[in-house]
Amino acid sequence: MFTGLIEHMGVVSSIEAHDTTESGGGGWTISIADSAPILGDCHIGDSISVNGACLTVTEFDQDKFKVGVAPETLSRTNLGDLKVGTRVNLERAMAAHVRFGGHMVQGHVDDTVTIVSKEEDGNSLRLLFQVPEPSSNRADLLPYIIQKGYVALDGTSLTITSVSDSGRLFGVMLIAHTQTKIQLPEKKVGERVNLEVDIVGKYVEKAVLAALGGGTLERLVDEAVQKSLAKSHTV
Repeated sequence: MFTGLIEHMGVVSSIEAHDTTESGGGGWTISIADSAPILGDCHIGDSISVNGACLTVTEFDQDKFKVGVAPETLSRTNLGDLKVGTRVNLERAMAAHVRFGGHMVQGHVDDTVTIVSKEEDGNSLRLLFQVPEPSSNRADLLPYIIQKGYVALDGTSLTITSVSDSGRLFGVMLIAHTQTKIQLPEKKVGERVNLEVDIVGKYVEKAVLAALGGGTLERLVDEAVQKSLAKSHTV
């Protein structure tokens, strides 16, 4: 579990599609350097959020660490877009003794969104994102995105400032301090950003659907409307 408060920005030092070393296991791995500030209490098997994706440390030294990336993670995130030299947001798993300053972030990226616009507003920065259409293997994330709600973007806990359901858009604002602590301001219009929606909304939706007998909210509403219409015709 994470808070969405980025601790440090590391730099991708290597990417191996078929890492045959013991720590690579023959899979896709990323090594991230310039990471000493978050490695003082590191252990093999620890979880570190890299651009919002919870990944397992398979190797580390004083300055860098290696993580494995599964095919599912590559398909859901922008980690496959990374290049050597790219800076990434890093956060260690939340410790029990720290203040909970962000929101509950699992590090399980739902999908990627695309930067539509960037606009300075005083010393703050407004960003607008396009939410992808749902597909056979992708749920519709738009219902979980509400004004003044939370999202994690590349692992950063941010408050939603605007939502357009018809345009499938939402916006956030970065204060000057935040702009210096994360890599989101470095990204350009058209680039992909990892999105994790607030898990509380998912649990609430599932509980409501279970209480109402299952199915989708749209179907349940439609059934209620049809029953109401049928009753009015019989009166």
